[in-house]
Amino acid sequence: MSQGKKIGNPAFAGILTAMTRTLLGIYLNDHLTGAMAGVELARRLARTEGEWAGGGKLERLAEEIARDRDALVDMMAALGEPVRRLELGMGRLLEKLGRFKPNGKVVSRSPLSRVVELEGMRIGVEGKIAGWRTLRARAAVDSRLDIERLDELIASGRSQVTRLERLRVRAAAELFGAAENG
Repeated sequence: MSQGKKIGNPAFAGILTAMTRTLLGIYLNDHLTGAMAGVELARRLARTEGEWAGGGKLERLAEEIARDRDALVDMMAALGEPVRRLELGMGRLLEKLGRFKPNGKVVSRSPLSRVVELEGMRIGVEGKIAGWRTLRARAAVDSRLDIERLDELIASGRSQVTRLERLRVRAAAELFGAAENG
């Protein structure tokens, strides 16, 4: 290995650090794009399916998901990673485009929409948890990240998955006539 490529070389270490920040920024902005789409979808589900879910369940989930998005923005600021506004707009656009998927109805909301959107929410929350776990691993070597806060976010995400799965199973059972298992 040449002198310029040794890990111990301060110039090379600086390049690695800059590259890591760039890659971390891309990663976090990708998660933020997903979070923006998730907030939009959660709020729409709360509006359209809140009565079906009962007890303010979807409204609470939408609020939690919005707070999680804000926590991600706060962590990005703590890490010195800028929010790319274009990607925020892409998250909103992606959620709106998702509304145009074929669902068996042309003008009105399909009962299939409830199932598919609850599944989408669950998948999104699983991805969010993976992001929190990635940051949790980084927190072991980066004091700018709050380990306890990340542990709370991971636990909250798990709770969200459990609640979404209960609603998804119920919606699928109502739509397709299967027995509920959860």
